[in-house]
Amino acid sequence: MSATPNAVLRPTCDPATALDARFRAAIRAVTGSDADPQIRASTNAKFGDFQVNAAMALAKDRGGNPRTLAEEILKAADLVGVAGKCEIAGPGFINVTLDTEFLRDCLDQLSHSPTFGIPPAMDQHAVVIDLCGVNVAKQMHVGHLRATIIGDSLARVFERLGRKVWRENHLGDWGLPIAMTLARLIREGADFSRLTLDDLNHTYRSAQVETSTADLDAAREFHCGPHRVAELEVQYQPARAAMENAKKTLLRLQSGDPEVVRLWERLIEVTMEQVYQAARTLNVKVGPENNRGESFFRDRLGGVVEAFVQSGLAKSDKGAMIVPFADRERPLLIQKSDGGFLYATTDLAAVRLRTHELNGSLVVYVVDARQRDHFKDVFDAARLIGWNKTADGQESTLVHLGFGAVLGADKKPLKTRSGENFTLKDLLDEACERGTAEVTRRAADPNAPTHGMSPAELSRIGSAVGIAAVKYADLSGDLTKDYVFDLDRMIAFEGDTGPYLQYAHARIASILAKSGESAAAIAAAPLMLADPTEKALALHILRYAQMAIDVGRTLETNRVGAYLAQLATLFNGFYQACPVLKADDATARMSRLRLCSIARAVLADGLSLYGIIAPERM
Repeated sequence: MSATPNAVLRPTCDPATALDARFRAAIRAVTGSDADPQIRASTNAKFGDFQVNAAMALAKDRGGNPRTLAEEILKAADLVGVAGKCEIAGPGFINVTLDTEFLRDCLDQLSHSPTFGIPPAMDQHAVVIDLCGVNVAKQMHVGHLRATIIGDSLARVFERLGRKVWRENHLGDWGLPIAMTLARLIREGADFSRLTLDDLNHTYRSAQVETSTADLDAAREFHCGPHRVAELEVQYQPARAAMENAKKTLLRLQSGDPEVVRLWERLIEVTMEQVYQAARTLNVKVGPENNRGESFFRDRLGGVVEAFVQSGLAKSDKGAMIVPFADRERPLLIQKSDGGFLYATTDLAAVRLRTHELNGSLVVYVVDARQRDHFKDVFDAARLIGWNKTADGQESTLVHLGFGAVLGADKKPLKTRSGENFTLKDLLDEACERGTAEVTRRAADPNAPTHGMSPAELSRIGSAVGIAAVKYADLSGDLTKDYVFDLDRMIAFEGDTGPYLQYAHARIASILAKSGESAAAIAAAPLMLADPTEKALALHILRYAQMAIDVGRTLETNRVGAYLAQLATLFNGFYQACPVLKADDATARMSRLRLCSIARAVLADGLSLYGIIAPERM
């Protein structure tokens, strides 16, 4: 998935950046074209560190011999101080082995870069990310987990890339369903000061049932006869009365009745208390400043319809206003025949705000994949009217990042043992409890770094482990696919898990602490990179910036997890092959400590892109 059409960013410390510039100049000198050199990391270190693969495609276009063209390109390339050895292989690959001193310089630059070599953002427009999206008076469920942590992770990536990011929590806080809940609570004489979210959730469901006239509506639609309709009208008289009461409450809310508005605000307050608690538990940056729900747009909806009518893009259909599309039969309904507005109307108003007022050149909607058709219609309507542009006229990229469902072991939507839908609170509580139990069990070992810690300290680390397990399992996979929620697998300290990466970080921190060397002394130590495992680790560290840029380009958060898993694997290989604290001499010891320090910093920063805490001890 390509997110942005902007010019390509190149990391400042990545050797591939220097190779790209030099081989691009060589290709221009030989062919006159500004072709991509196609720099790729080698898959086998014995053939070199990088491959330059452009000669095959260029030779095909020119009708020449690719190997001969590769030789000409290599001869024209200025690689002094960059490459130690180059050779032509196969039909025209150029294998490049970096100069060791150049590799050291690149790693040295990265270690002193506050952005790990990520260059300043080229696009000064904002990135807007629609995330979380809870409904007032309803419990957060596991679907909100994905909408929240995926959106937060992408926001963190773009912030790391230097972009201005707006996290937008589009609350479902307006309309008839909220008024139905309000009306029932008022009628029951509820004490709004003592309401809990469980109370609201129960009332919301009861109000839906109380006002339902499904059988009566069906009888009328299918012409079941006057006697049956009359019978059902009597039966559903209380439901119709409850609905009328709800509509009157909605009218009072819409007209600004101070008492109803105060009670409505209390519903939002109760709902958001749990949202903010979940955000704190998940280490997600979502607060009151991110809320811009349906109520925010209520005074803009008439203007949306008017704009589409005046532009000739909307037309009346049986009293309703629709936006037809040339390439599909379904239109987009933006106003009902009774004058009411719809989700689509609100979403169009939100698109306009996010592109024009928030200056978003990229607007990402992290919403359930089942909403695909809805967002396609909304985005296409926005493009028709020209609302997909920033204030200065740059075209904005509108993306629906749909995600799959969280499943139980039976491959069905996750449920509790009693068969109820898993609330997000239940899921997070269980994750924290399981993480704490595992950390506490390990702390019983007298040799464990956590041995002797207080229960409160173990609980703090255990909660971080449990949340890391959940977040990593979610974010490191294909976001569009369903996945099975399995805490036993997720919380393992081995394998491809969040706790494993946290443990790798804690292990490196322990090595540095045991060294007895100051951070300043380690940071000043010259790098040697003499062993192949040291070089492999250094090369991977230097790819961190490109990985982050690639996530910003593709919106694929799993790239972060794949990078970090490989980083931990390469570090383990280095640590096994190269004694650190017991190195043969002081120079090697300090060099390896510095490599440990750089790896730890990159690992911690990478975990932060998932909002995962990197403990010093585990």
